Amino acid sequence: MSSVSHNPAEWAHGSGAREATAATTHVTSEAVARYSFAGVRLLLAVEFLWAFGDKLFGWGMATPSDAAWINGGSPTEGFLGGVEGTFAGFFNPMAGNPVVDWLFMIGLLGIGLALALGIGMRIAAGTGALLMLLMWMASLPLENNPFVDYHLVDAVLLIGLAAFLAGDTAGLGRWWSRRRIVERFPALR
Repeated sequence: MSSVSHNPAEWAHGSGAREATAATTHVTSEAVARYSFAGVRLLLAVEFLWAFGDKLFGWGMATPSDAAWINGGSPTEGFLGGVEGTFAGFFNPMAGNPVVDWLFMIGLLGIGLALALGIGMRIAAGTGALLMLLMWMASLPLENNPFVDYHLVDAVLLIGLAAFLAGDTAGLGRWWSRRRIVERFPALR
């Protein structure tokens, strides 16, 4: 005897079970994606906030304490002053400029806080991607790859996080989106 049923009721039950399994798999994969993107958002928040803290206080990782901003150092002088590649003529004059220092530090803090909280993701993604692209340009030519480094990867991730509404999972994004000002100006989402 064949194990294939000729009973339409059994077909429906089997089909329903397959649909239920597919629906469960879809819900599970959607949840995994949402929490994965929330995790990436938080990791990038730490990346920006760590850079801010290290430049401000000189934690001795990338910035020695005597070069800390609070000790009179410049958060841009080391990186921009050391640019030797394609765009050295563009970036070197910016090194140590107080306006550039303030813009850089405000950017690191603002982008990091927005990512950590999951609010203002569109602005954080746009400004963060721009900052990453500028840092990528300053790094050219790259040492290990002719085109790709983490600056480009981070820029693309930031745009994807905003598009995916990654601030809504494990963040304040949903709450933020219901604020009157955000409803009026969706770019603040």
